[in-house]
Amino acid sequence: YQHWVIYVGDEDVIHVTDERDQSLSGSSMSVLKNRARVKRQHLKEVVGNNKWRVNNKYDHSYTPLPVKKVIQHAERWVGREVPYDVLESNCEHFVTWLRYGVAVSEQV
Repeated sequence: YQHWVIYVGDEDVIHVTDERDQSLSGSSMSVLKNRARVKRQHLKEVVGNNKWRVNNKYDHSYTPLPVKKVIQHAERWVGREVPYDVLESNCEHFVTWLRYGVAVSEQV
């Protein structure tokens, strides 16, 4: 299971995470709570020493929205509690919804 984030500049990302500031990965038990929070954090806080990469794999299927609009939209969600469901509303759904206007996830 891969954790998805939106890069917003200055080495910061916006992402869906659990209340303990841990990314919602396959090993996180917080997914059972069905709630998560949108946070802005430094990239290194989120990935630690793990490898990361830019993933625009849906660009061939969907037209990305303008970067400025994506970032502004993402920033409006920071601090909000959001529904979380590994099958229907996970971190990949959140990121693709921001980037393309369509919530997509092939991880499940």
